[in-house]
Amino acid sequence: QVQLVETGGGMVQAGGSLRLSCAASGREFSSYGMGWFRQVPGTERKFVAAISYSGRSTAYADSVKGRFTISRENAKNTVYLQMNSLKPEDTAVYYCAAKFAGQATMGGYDYWGQGTQVTVSS
Repeated sequence: QVQLVETGGGMVQAGGSLRLSCAASGREFSSYGMGWFRQVPGTERKFVAAISYSGRSTAYADSVKGRFTISRENAKNTVYLQMNSLKPEDTAVYYCAAKFAGQATMGGYDYWGQGTQVTVSS
């Protein structure tokens, strides 16, 4: 069982930056592939970024490539999402997710956090 808690959301102007963190409880964090997703109320949750359990592979949605960076720090049981050059369309609730022995892919996540709100003003 893995519990995930996201922090770092907030309000920022367009062009600004935020760094989201996701702290995981439980053992064997280094065995879990991690992902970030986002959701606007009334729409489907969408994939943002993923990192493999080893940290050697990453994947990004086309809409965030070159602006967002996913990373992990296994010693701290934490995965990060650095978001630069933010746009109003990045406004959403951002969720962290985990899957055992996972690669950097969009699907197959078993555990989810509660989400953190990111609001980008124009």
